[in-house]
Amino acid sequence: METKKEKAVLAGLSANSMAVDERSTEISMQELAALVETAGGEAVAYVLQNKATPEARTFIGEGKVQEMKELIDRNECDLAVFDNELSPSQMRVLSEDLGVKVLDRSGLILDIFAQRAQTREGQLQVELAQYEYLLPRLTGMWTHLVRQTAAGGSSPIGTRGPGETQLETDRRHIRRKIQKLREELEEVRRVRGTQRRRREKNSMPVVALVGYTNSGKSTLLNCLTGAGIPANDRLFDTLDTTTRRTEISETQEILLSDTVGFIRKLPHHLVEAFKATLEELAYADVLLHIIDISSPTWEEQAKIVDELIDQLGASKTPCIRVFNKCDAFSGELPHGEGIVCISAKTGEGAAALLSALSKQLENGKRNVELLLPYREAGVLEFLHREGSVTSAEYVDDGIRVNAVIRPELWGRVRAFVIKGETEDLSQDDIT
Repeated sequence: METKKEKAVLAGLSANSMAVDERSTEISMQELAALVETAGGEAVAYVLQNKATPEARTFIGEGKVQEMKELIDRNECDLAVFDNELSPSQMRVLSEDLGVKVLDRSGLILDIFAQRAQTREGQLQVELAQYEYLLPRLTGMWTHLVRQTAAGGSSPIGTRGPGETQLETDRRHIRRKIQKLREELEEVRRVRGTQRRRREKNSMPVVALVGYTNSGKSTLLNCLTGAGIPANDRLFDTLDTTTRRTEISETQEILLSDTVGFIRKLPHHLVEAFKATLEELAYADVLLHIIDISSPTWEEQAKIVDELIDQLGASKTPCIRVFNKCDAFSGELPHGEGIVCISAKTGEGAAALLSALSKQLENGKRNVELLLPYREAGVLEFLHREGSVTSAEYVDDGIRVNAVIRPELWGRVRAFVIKGETEDLSQDDIT
């Protein structure tokens, strides 16, 4: 039996006193409608208000609230969704005035994440973010959340998530829960750190896919690895990180990781909660920033992703900008160093991307052949950890090693080199 879709009226405010990226626009309202659809609802109408400053009591002003009330009654709506962050008191007042459940953009995104998280790690992160969101909103709000599984079920939009048969209003209880979740996520970080060190020891480069939500990251992962990850045309389709091993050339193998998509006005506590996953970006050897060039706002979307990459401490990681969906774009395609245009859906441009990726990973590296005296066997362990050892043979006078190293490692091994690409190393490289 098909579940009846909840209907929603949307509202947004563009106030001069707000930061430019916090103001609602026609485009951000369209995105909000897509988020409602992703959550399983249907946006039937929206109001967009322009004011000098937000109204303290109702945020958008009494007149617009009345207009929303009429739209809600006329369309038999169950929900009002605001594009901007609401204070707990505004949410309470609006819920009373409109006679329906009220959500802001952060609450809606958290609800979608609660539906999508499939792994234990993803569920922990969503649960932590939702409790942190709910903590200041406990008084008089959502005191009877129904226990909901990760699958989402048929619960109304905005009621999925960490709830219990009755959400405790005791703030100390919630704070204890938050502390426990943080400890569990710290354990996840520790395990990830162990896995990362193992990867470094095996010298397998990590390439992370990043980009705005619905830019085509999962489709590209499938295109390059044949992973068979579900790739649907909807926001936040990927929530749990997927990593696949793939060859990009005859001699180079990598780990390719898909990550959760970014979006404008992404709740701060959600970014914080997902750092256990997103910190992988800072440790990646290369980032592939996937940009949907068919979107009329691709430049703004790319800027939002760049800012979040910077926030996560990965701004110095080498990055290739991958312009996706070029088959759906009729203008002049971008070109230049560090730019590749592809269609992940058709596979067009995939070979050029692999070539650019291989070149980036090989940039500055040197092939060397070393003879290590047995008393210097520790250098071999160092090379396994910091470089890429292709062979090691134990002979009478020491260990004969073939390795690929970065220029900054040259000083550590040059005394043992019997053959290597030394002629193009500058003095700067070997100091």
